[in-house]
Amino acid sequence: MKQQSIGHVSALFISQKDTSTRKMQQSIHLDLRGILHDKFYNKDIQRSVLITSKESYALAQEHQISMPYGSLGENLLIDYNPYHLPKGTQLSMGTSILEISQNCTLCDHLSNIDKQLPILLKHDRGIFAKVIQEGDIQKGDEIFIIK
Repeated sequence: MKQQSIGHVSALFISQKDTSTRKMQQSIHLDLRGILHDKFYNKDIQRSVLITSKESYALAQEHQISMPYGSLGENLLIDYNPYHLPKGTQLSMGTSILEISQNCTLCDHLSNIDKQLPILLKHDRGIFAKVIQEGDIQKGDEIFIIK
């Protein structure tokens, strides 16, 4: 299996149950139903994991929109822009494998941060992935595209 290294996991987050609060993690465990302890676990397998690039935050910052990591609702913040990767691309991180399932749609809550944000990040908010191989991902793990 040929793999190409593309970057690293910069931060990990889970959505806490019964709140809109996101909690930063040093590691997460995934199974075929999603991220354990995340409020979206076992809800929609095609949208189990939201991956966002640090470039999305940089784009917002260029437009004077400052927000902390995690504000875009991501589970994985990475230092690589994956938005051009086609559906079906598999990414290996830690001991897990994720498969890109769809581009992220914009949520109403982004306009609560700044009214420009939904338009600005229309194609740069993130991508959804489903879990192909369960495992663990830790902050700092290298990311590989599986060919």
